[in-house]
Amino acid sequence: MRAPTVGVLALQGDVREHVTALAAAGADARPVRRPVELDAVDGLVIPGGESTTISKLVDVFELREPIDKRIAGGMPVYGSCAGMIMLAGEVLDGRPDQRGFAGIEMTVRRNAFGRQVDSFEAPVEVTGVEGGPFHAVFIRAPWVERVGDGVEVLGRVTDGPATDRIVAVRQGNLLATSFHPELTGDRRLHAYFVELVRAAA
Repeated sequence: MRAPTVGVLALQGDVREHVTALAAAGADARPVRRPVELDAVDGLVIPGGESTTISKLVDVFELREPIDKRIAGGMPVYGSCAGMIMLAGEVLDGRPDQRGFAGIEMTVRRNAFGRQVDSFEAPVEVTGVEGGPFHAVFIRAPWVERVGDGVEVLGRVTDGPATDRIVAVRQGNLLATSFHPELTGDRRLHAYFVELVRAAA
């Protein structure tokens, strides 16, 4: 059985780290910058970065409509940090001109945990991923304020001032986390997504 081909939206953010993590998890991982490159992948990762910048560049590179169509067609997508914001149906504290893909029925608050200097690390248990809690890295991260009926909450912060905030969700083939697993060397979440892509293909 061939390795699933997983693209990483390569407009801004932690592209190389995601490609490395996906390859370690058994995927044929590659950057995606153009519609023709999107056509060649079975799944897509939207990396952390700056959600307002990614929103603009998606239009510049003429990727918005192709990604919208692939999401509607069931393509698995994983968004981390800014990628979570790009997948949200509603964004609080975003810019008025900011547009995402609205794939997951959730409301997220942009920069909810504070500015860059307020970045932190905390253990997060993720439902469906064995091996104990993730050492989760939060950098100017969003959190989820509300989810719709079709959204499964996979993880919450379990310690500190943000205790019980939702930081990992799944709706069908769409997965999102507030934190950055690509920065830790823990490949379990990427492996979880690669299996989701494999099952969908």
